[in-house]
Amino acid sequence: MIRLSNDQLLELLDYPSLISALEQAFQAEITVPMRHHHDYANPTAGPDSTLLLMPAWDDGQFVGLKVVTISPNNSIYQLPSIQGSYTLFDLPTGRSILEMDAKVLTNLRTAATSALASQFLSQEDSRHLLVIGTGSLAPYLIAAHGSIRPIEKVSVWGRDEQKAQGVLDALDGNSYELEVVKHLDEAIQEVDIVSAATMSVDPLIYGRFLKPGQHLDLVGSYRSDMREADDEVIRLSTLFVDTLQGAPKESGDLAIPLATGVCQLEDIQADLFGLCRGKHPGRTSKEEITFFKSVGHALEDLAAAKLAYERHEQS
Repeated sequence: MIRLSNDQLLELLDYPSLISALEQAFQAEITVPMRHHHDYANPTAGPDSTLLLMPAWDDGQFVGLKVVTISPNNSIYQLPSIQGSYTLFDLPTGRSILEMDAKVLTNLRTAATSALASQFLSQEDSRHLLVIGTGSLAPYLIAAHGSIRPIEKVSVWGRDEQKAQGVLDALDGNSYELEVVKHLDEAIQEVDIVSAATMSVDPLIYGRFLKPGQHLDLVGSYRSDMREADDEVIRLSTLFVDTLQGAPKESGDLAIPLATGVCQLEDIQADLFGLCRGKHPGRTSKEEITFFKSVGHALEDLAAAKLAYERHEQS
């Protein structure tokens, strides 16, 4: 069995190729059972942690399984919140053929999925990106969005300004204009794309600060009691999700407004299956505010792992 290091995985999966592989996967017939999602008490660290089991298989070649734990307070241990591993199996024989760290795989495919959605939903001339959150995903989101839009300026906001500066420092050598944001509400009014990756329970993005034509990419708030956007954002936006199976139930960004009647399930225009298969065009005007909520999908992991395996075999 091949064991890929994080550095190998980063070398094998460039964003243009990964975004293309994801688009093809959302057009293909891949079996993805509902993932196991279990919250469990974590008395030592404080808030509950989460265990995710995410299987998927294609029409005859590969089976993949990701096992992940998410511990919101891992920063106190200087560790990423996501821990886990991914195993790719040969479908005909059932033997394991590839294993890799789940954190880097998840960051790569999550960011690439956001960029894939942004191709349909953000304005083509988007030049200013705001990232909300300073976790390990932040640099990946910047790179992914920058690979499909002419981003010139990147702003980062976090509760800890030093961590926000650390995200920018990790981008050393790029051509972006970079800034740490001190006042989030003011920054939101100035940007073209807002990409949020936090574990916030309370909204950080308020509808009263949005402007026409923006695209919102929300990839945090993975539990039904977490949310990054308030009700007014939902009312003002055209809603899209990664999957209709998971996003409306798993994230408070949609589960809470749906439960309180702020929006209806029918208000969600399409998921990535619909967008990638041409059933919905995505953005239809320069003025509309588009909202994309992603909670992750095992199809994305399988597509990324397959691409990594195939490229490793070719090298």
